[in-house]
Amino acid sequence: MDSLRVVLHCSASSSSSSSRSDLPRKQFHHLLPNISFLTTGIPLPLKLNISKRYRSPIVRAVSSTETREEEKMKSKSGSGKVKLNLRLDHQVKFGESVVILGSAKELGSWKKNVKMNWTESGWVSELKLQGGESVEFKFVIVSKDKGMVWEGGNNRVVKLPKGGSFRLVCKWNVTAEPIGLSPLELGENDDFGDNGSAVTGGAAAALEEEVEVGTSPFVGQWQGKSASFMRSNEHRDRESDRRWDTSGLEGLGLKLVEGDRGARNWWQKLEVVRELLIESSQTEDRLEALLYSAIYLKWINTGQIPCFEGGGHHRPNKHAEISRQIFRELEQISYRKNASLQEVLVIRKIHPCLPSFKAEFTASVPLTRIRDIAHRNDIPHDLKQEIKHTIQNKLHRNAGPEDLVATEAMLARITQNPGQYNEAFVEQFKIFHKELKDFFNAGSLAEQLESIRESMDERGLSALTLFLECKKSLDAVESSNTSDNIAIDLLFKTMQSLNALRETIVKNLESGLRNDAPDTAIAMRQKWRLCEIGLEDYSFVILSRFLNVLEAVGGAHWLAKSVEARNIHSWNDPLGALVVGIHQLGLSGWKPEESAAIENELLAWRERGLSEMEGSEDGKTIWALRLKATLDRARRLTEEYSEALLQIFPQKVQILGKAFGIPENSVRTYTEAEIRAGVIFQVSKLCTLLLKPVRSTLGSQGWDVLVPGAALGTLLQVESIVPGSLPSSVQGPVILVVNKADGDEEVTAAGNNIVGVVLLQELPHLSHLGVRARQEKVVFVTCDDDDKVADIQKLTGKSVRLEASSTGVNLFPSISKNTSSDFAVKALSGDGSSRVEAPAPHKPSRSAVKAPHSNKGVFTGGVILLADADAQNSGAKAAACGRLASVSAVSDKVYSDQGVPASFHVPAGAVIPFGSLELALELNKSGETFRSFLEQIETAKLEGGELDKLCQKLQELVSSLQPPKDIIDSIGRIFPGKARLIVRSSANVEDLAGMSAAGLYDSIPNVCPSNPIVFGNAVSRVWASLYTWRAVLSRRAAGVPQNEATMAILVQEMLSPDLSFVLHTLSPTDHDHNSVEAEIASGLGETLASGTRGTPWRLSSGKFDGLVRTLAFANFSEELLVLGAGPADGEVSHLTVDYSKKPLTVDSIYRRQLGQRLCAVGFFLEQKFGSPQDVEGCVVGKDIYIVQTRPQPQ
Repeated sequence: MDSLRVVLHCSASSSSSSSRSDLPRKQFHHLLPNISFLTTGIPLPLKLNISKRYRSPIVRAVSSTETREEEKMKSKSGSGKVKLNLRLDHQVKFGESVVILGSAKELGSWKKNVKMNWTESGWVSELKLQGGESVEFKFVIVSKDKGMVWEGGNNRVVKLPKGGSFRLVCKWNVTAEPIGLSPLELGENDDFGDNGSAVTGGAAAALEEEVEVGTSPFVGQWQGKSASFMRSNEHRDRESDRRWDTSGLEGLGLKLVEGDRGARNWWQKLEVVRELLIESSQTEDRLEALLYSAIYLKWINTGQIPCFEGGGHHRPNKHAEISRQIFRELEQISYRKNASLQEVLVIRKIHPCLPSFKAEFTASVPLTRIRDIAHRNDIPHDLKQEIKHTIQNKLHRNAGPEDLVATEAMLARITQNPGQYNEAFVEQFKIFHKELKDFFNAGSLAEQLESIRESMDERGLSALTLFLECKKSLDAVESSNTSDNIAIDLLFKTMQSLNALRETIVKNLESGLRNDAPDTAIAMRQKWRLCEIGLEDYSFVILSRFLNVLEAVGGAHWLAKSVEARNIHSWNDPLGALVVGIHQLGLSGWKPEESAAIENELLAWRERGLSEMEGSEDGKTIWALRLKATLDRARRLTEEYSEALLQIFPQKVQILGKAFGIPENSVRTYTEAEIRAGVIFQVSKLCTLLLKPVRSTLGSQGWDVLVPGAALGTLLQVESIVPGSLPSSVQGPVILVVNKADGDEEVTAAGNNIVGVVLLQELPHLSHLGVRARQEKVVFVTCDDDDKVADIQKLTGKSVRLEASSTGVNLFPSISKNTSSDFAVKALSGDGSSRVEAPAPHKPSRSAVKAPHSNKGVFTGGVILLADADAQNSGAKAAACGRLASVSAVSDKVYSDQGVPASFHVPAGAVIPFGSLELALELNKSGETFRSFLEQIETAKLEGGELDKLCQKLQELVSSLQPPKDIIDSIGRIFPGKARLIVRSSANVEDLAGMSAAGLYDSIPNVCPSNPIVFGNAVSRVWASLYTWRAVLSRRAAGVPQNEATMAILVQEMLSPDLSFVLHTLSPTDHDHNSVEAEIASGLGETLASGTRGTPWRLSSGKFDGLVRTLAFANFSEELLVLGAGPADGEVSHLTVDYSKKPLTVDSIYRRQLGQRLCAVGFFLEQKFGSPQDVEGCVVGKDIYIVQTRPQPQ
């Protein structure tokens, strides 16, 4: 079977004889080979036969309506079915949803939830029920943690007619309200989304049927007052009492609201936006101005902020001129080098809210057709007066969005009864309606695309024609009995043609807008921009339909079965569809390089397929691990998009909503609507669906174990692991559910009663946070499966038991009520059995860790060569590096049992010893101030930010220092003048057996002694990192007085590695002494250590048998590099990684060879240093360099 090109056979004879005719057998087989996408290499499926049982969800658009002909046929057929459009007029909190349960089979028989879809006017569902029956039902709110809240009262009961189409609107908790079914007019429908998504904004526009007379998407979103027709100038009398609440407002928000107070009509409101944007375009307030403008304009276009007539006559050309200035400003911002991703996202939401400024609308007297219509003698006088006063006069004085609403209402009225009005009059009014839609940029996607036809070159015309033909054919399939083979064929052809057309448009827009561009060129550019945005919206529709196809053939379960059978052709189309979605995100300006890398990986993995074996490893496992890495990366891309919107919109929406008196529901659901109506939503859903069968193949269930063991405590959820995150009222052991981590946290510094952590994101096992948790004996796991997370959140506030081992993770309610500090933490022993240890006290105690003696305050003079460094003058880290240098000299004589060399190199280095910081303080005459701060820090409290403020002052003081000139001169003599160096910490309170302090202190890469200021600043920054609040709290937890901590500086040659790695010579997950576990990242090692979102390559290598197992593939988005041509300024370059080009991902032989070499080096160091080691190093060409080794936390 080639992807979704399958045949679902359902024998008619079998159906007739079987008592379970509603469950046809499914049989799949391979049909035809691929043909390629023109632009992205996405294969085009040719055939898909699906039984009629599956047809409806496959060909139905997200909010498609059935044609009048289909409705008539159904009415005549007397099928006994009732079509019920059900809406619950109620909104819920962000993340919650509404479902229905009822007595009918279609309502789940009280056992299975029937999902409803979100819209701005409530929760909706389209049901087809058996006519003539009584049905009972209730609405239920489902929370983020899958908890259910039923509405109160008795069940709702509705007696269904024998047939027909009806609408029913209900209110939450009003179960006793009379059930009133309203007939649904032919062709009438609500926006009902597929796959649980509501259709709003551009996505709804993309779905609008191109019928001769109908409601445009613009008017379909209208939430203002309904149109009413006047026979005299009553506009001013219709203005309601508006109120503006400016309490607490300041800055741009206040400026906008005050501007609106004086702007009664639309052109004045557009002018308020223009002034706001232009005045802020070169300031740091630019994003804020864009946000306020986007929210404000959307509420105007949906009628939530009303427009009224003002004094004077300002024809639509006034609006067009202002719109052109706004558009020009937006385009210039978009193509500036300093434009942020968030600014680009917001600008794309403003464009559709602006009117057109084509030449016909900037003319002195635009839209004159309505004047002629209003003076016709072949229509009734009353109708003539209504057109004149409701539309013509209003439009020519102060045009506003309400004019299109009134025009469409009038058009519906005069076409309701064919023949009632003169045909020529009706035709002219239709033409005017089309002109007015053009002015408001409210035309359908096809109409918008036709408007740019004349400006396209031959290649563009070809792409445009192909897309419009595909779209027209695909839309026609919905209202015909065309075979499903053709429907799916058209679906992917349309997907292909959309990609090609949008690429062409985006490429032509990339040149930007010249300052001297003529008005006609700017107007045409606006049309191109709106077409490009409209195509993105239509991709939402295509992907939604595709998800229907995937669910119809079995979804995640079907895909998992195909992997189990080692037949992954069924994955080709889902991966191709995901490539389309990712490609659309890149074309929209959302992390285009990251999007392109993900596309390349998905295409490469699909082309590569599944092998029986990859080297010595199971091909199915390697296929799943490789694909999981890319799918996780793709999902991370969508999460970052959603997070970007959630960071910037809600607060501004809340501010303006309060000021303008916008209904609470609209305010609360604004950002959710923006996310759910975009293609990002469909991409996220597709990623989630594909990850389920991948996890099933791996048996991972979304868990990853960093520190095994068992713990009992109260489950609490926090945003991050920081001091003060735990409520002071919490007593006894705590297990934290943590939303985010950056990898530099220290668990017990946030609370000495934390015994377990469940982190809701991926994290390298050997990151600083992972290492510290291991040392602190805190059970630590991660979970990235949405269903599992929802189950975890249900247990919040309860006593739970967390059990984690290499075989799996269990989190369940504890039957024991003992949550006191006497609870014993169970850690896994080396043989896999368990032992019970009393938890070590976390309160400050000198007995916990004692800082070793150092020559603090006694400057030994000059710089120490690395070979001469010892713990007394240089700290444990520098001393270990010095010993590493001597050990490396004999490493080339050592081989593993498989004959793999343990050879490695150590970068050249030197040490600025203990006492140099104190000397710099005395030379700067700051010693007394420094000691005063140090004394205050010892007892400073977390509450009220006292400790944080003191730490900031102390760091500012130390950062202002410069090392003595003779020290910098000595470094310059040791290293070549233009050498790139890295300045690292080597404190007397790090790299110790009881206190690794991994990642607590800074390292500054890419500096050069030939630039003494930059080099000196790097040294002082490392000194200052000794006094971050995290470092201070870490020493408190370990019982080390602050005045005993001191810092030496390790200066080493800066390498430009291909790969960086961290080794643990004792497996951290199962305590296996026979293997070395490696985590590897591309480029510099900071990616690994800092906890950057993503996963590294993870290899486990046998010390004695040479067996290398791949545990994970890397998916970090960026690699950090030092470019030789760049300045030595303490900064590094960030480059996007494409793992389809990385040997460690695609070459099993290289993976095995590197794993064996790292194992040989790690095992050799373990033997030399006499205990399991935590080793950091890198690969440069064919050479391995070791930059650090420390005792591995047990």
